[in-house]
Amino acid sequence: MSSAGASDLRATALTGRARRRLARRHRAEKRFRAYGFGAIAIALGILMLLFASIVIGGWGAFFRSEATLEIRFDAERIDPDGLRKPDVLATGDYGGLVRDALERLFPDVAGRRAKRALRRLMSRGAAYDLQKRVLDNPALIGQSASIPLPLSDEADLYVKGRISPDLPETERTLSDRQIAWLDALRERGRIHTGFNPGFFSSGDSREPELAGIGGALVGSLMTLFVALILCFPLGVAAAVYLEELAPETRWTRLVEVNINNLAAVPSVIFGVLGLAIFLGTFGLPRSAPLVGGLVLSLRTLPIIIIASRASLAAVPPSIRSAAMAIGASPIQVVAHHVVPNALPGILTGTIIGMAQALGETAPLLMIGMVAFVVDIPTGITDPATVLPVQIYLWADSPERAFVEKTAGAIIVLLAFLVSMNGTAVWLRQRFEKRT
Repeated sequence: MSSAGASDLRATALTGRARRRLARRHRAEKRFRAYGFGAIAIALGILMLLFASIVIGGWGAFFRSEATLEIRFDAERIDPDGLRKPDVLATGDYGGLVRDALERLFPDVAGRRAKRALRRLMSRGAAYDLQKRVLDNPALIGQSASIPLPLSDEADLYVKGRISPDLPETERTLSDRQIAWLDALRERGRIHTGFNPGFFSSGDSREPELAGIGGALVGSLMTLFVALILCFPLGVAAAVYLEELAPETRWTRLVEVNINNLAAVPSVIFGVLGLAIFLGTFGLPRSAPLVGGLVLSLRTLPIIIIASRASLAAVPPSIRSAAMAIGASPIQVVAHHVVPNALPGILTGTIIGMAQALGETAPLLMIGMVAFVVDIPTGITDPATVLPVQIYLWADSPERAFVEKTAGAIIVLLAFLVSMNGTAVWLRQRFEKRT
């Protein structure tokens, strides 16, 4: 065989090996992509399963079941003197009005135990609803009216299908007679399920059907407002100084390292710091949005500084050089050119930091915001709680209906977090288009 033929055979052999190696690489790349798509699909599936379980478990919290009763506003029970004094009307026997209406619907119910079981179908809030109606309109006294009143927590769960009548009586909190009474009310068209505005407007309560997130929602907004007005200007100013104006010294580097370390400190440490300084030393009011905002500002400040410095460093050096070339001072360069161009990243980092602060629980538990608060706060020094702490409190409650309330509050919290992150993305895109 000639040397040319041998060279062709070697070239053919090398080409075949190269093709096989290339085919193996292509197969490996396809497997790698398949693994990546599979991992993403599994993660999304688990995430969707989590969201679905929360939504299915908490959707009922946004609705309330009511029973329409024929209430006779007996003057002997409400205003025996007939003077229509608000303090007397407020102490009327409104529970007796609800009891009388139920007994008229079920006249065959006899015995104290059976009547007590019948009354337990209605919420304790039914009497408060009647009291509010009479105080708002005293002309109801002596009249009769069909009034929708809230059912108790267990009756509400049964109407929503959360309690199965097929279970043995020993395995559910409603007896067979109570279920029969609820079915009778439903057949008469006296039970209705509709939107529950009290879930957003009411404060916490020992009764699950009366509990709402109104107080926690207002407390969260107040706490975030205090944290924002404190940490945003301080964080941006510190980032501008460290990135644009501070000289490169050992002390500057030490400050930068400490800021990075503070961003990784567990949040409960800031709660201990707030407990020792804000409450112990300065004597600020316990369980107040003011103290909660101060603690969360300490938690969020390092995050805003780091995000703002990264945004400032991303501004092209040519902008600084061009501004200085036309005679701008260092302060003018920073204020008129660098900060406006870095603003999208600064705002994004700030909103993400505030979203993280919204989900914090441990530092607020340390300063007493775990207290049972019924009234909705009207100022930053009033007792309050926040959404994550409210979720924690309800999750620890033994009543089954609080499970639904917990999932509903989680849905609201997730909606806030998603909206805040969406706002961050929108602001970033909007400012980037302008610049």
